[in-house]
Amino acid sequence: MQKITIKKILNKKNKSPIACLTAYSKNTAQVADKYCDIILVGDSLGMVLYGMKTTRDVKIETMILHAKAVKKSTKKSLVVFDMPYKTYPNKLAAYKNAKKVIKLTKCDAVKLEGGTKIVNIIKYLVKRKIPVMGHIGLLPQTSKKFKVKGKNSIQKNKILKDALAVSKSGAFAIVVECVVENLAKTITRKVLIPTIGIGASKYCDGQILVTEDMLGLNDVSPKFVKKYVNLNKIVEKSIKNYVKDVKMKRFPSTKYAYK
Repeated sequence: MQKITIKKILNKKNKSPIACLTAYSKNTAQVADKYCDIILVGDSLGMVLYGMKTTRDVKIETMILHAKAVKKSTKKSLVVFDMPYKTYPNKLAAYKNAKKVIKLTKCDAVKLEGGTKIVNIIKYLVKRKIPVMGHIGLLPQTSKKFKVKGKNSIQKNKILKDALAVSKSGAFAIVVECVVENLAKTITRKVLIPTIGIGASKYCDGQILVTEDMLGLNDVSPKFVKKYVNLNKIVEKSIKNYVKDVKMKRFPSTKYAYK
């Protein structure tokens, strides 16, 4: 099982689709690692695991704990750490926090949200040997509400400008979130690094989803999420049967008792 490197991800541009998923725990990471090119320890864990309303409340200490578990449980996939809100307000703070993250978690790279505004921060990190994945389009850390981007020419031009700037800054890939299909196609064609789409059509070089969304563990999912199974129903049925067995004194039976 060969380790996926940043060079290998770059070489997949226009050649081989890049499969990515999120993971926040050992069990999910171990399974994802068998099949995925990239595993993102996403700040989406705030909503998925902790019931937060936005990703803005996620603390870096929380992210580090989960990232340690994920990285320790993987052998092949490239593991990327999602830098939380306000942990990269300027290049010095970004470097201090990213350096700490890499040292403590051993993750392979960090992800930052933003376009032209954070280009100098990306350059600063990359120059100091911290690999960076970009993120443009819908930016969950700063967007007030979920909204598809790139429907008008002003938005299209801004997002394309962001993509080109991030691409030239030294980032090795860009997450493109919730943009219209023709814009995703244009961005993927014009930038020299791989694009990873989430709600950004099949024209991106790769795709990422929140694993819990794809597995049907979250009740609400946006249009772009394909649910491959409804684990919520399976979990509910299992818990219901367990409780019934306990109440009726069918569990634990002799089979599950020590003699």
